[in-house]
Amino acid sequence: MPAEATSTSSVPTLEIKGLTKFFGGLRAVSELDLTVQQGELAGLIGPNGAGKTTVFNMITGLYVPTRGQILFQGLNTVGMEPFEITHTGIGRTFQNIRLFPNLTVLDNVRIAYHPHARYGFFDGIVRNRRFDEGEREMTERAQDFLSIFNLEPLQNELASSLPYGQQRRVEIARALASEPRLLLLDEPAAGMNPAEIVNLMDLIHFIRDRFKLTILLIEHQMRIVMGICERITVMDFGEVIARGVPREIQENPKVIEAYLGKGAVSAS
Repeated sequence: MPAEATSTSSVPTLEIKGLTKFFGGLRAVSELDLTVQQGELAGLIGPNGAGKTTVFNMITGLYVPTRGQILFQGLNTVGMEPFEITHTGIGRTFQNIRLFPNLTVLDNVRIAYHPHARYGFFDGIVRNRRFDEGEREMTERAQDFLSIFNLEPLQNELASSLPYGQQRRVEIARALASEPRLLLLDEPAAGMNPAEIVNLMDLIHFIRDRFKLTILLIEHQMRIVMGICERITVMDFGEVIARGVPREIQENPKVIEAYLGKGAVSAS
């Protein structure tokens, strides 16, 4: 079992120090420093290939950093297995949806809640009362999360049969079912239409407040980033080029150049 994290309120929820990742001779992330305070809704943005998803993959243990520290509530998670990091309280969604396509919507969410089941291996073998009660609790909790996203009527549908936007919502519901304290959202608006994007903005605020979460968001839809993020970090070619509140980021020449090219700064 991982060591207990420090619970002092002054400790940031997430603190990254000097995080660097090489793939062979390619430097994907270089000396990244990033702090996300408890309850904050922060954004991590940048052009394609900036290294954002690589950062998420290191936070969640899918990649091992070349060097640097990742502190979750004071606990250094570098070297932990992904399931151990999930158990400490970090949940995520993926840029490309990773649902179990041949399972129902309900079972996709139940799987995420399974580590919280109140029965053991032996109970599962003999199918005793404790097992039955634990299974019933998992189903009820999964349905609670689905109801937040208005997905409960679709609980018995195969995940693969849902439209893309609804699959995104199932993925967020599944991430919440792991009961995280830090939620990493990797392009949650991908594939959504304008009406769905507006609903998503309200939904992210709602789940942050209801579940008292800290949220770090990667998103290319600037409407979402500028509309809900309280503080933004901008990456380009694996390095941080700007930090600040949305208005500061919108007016930053380095950010404009990274997204639109060198001529855009002089033209503006």
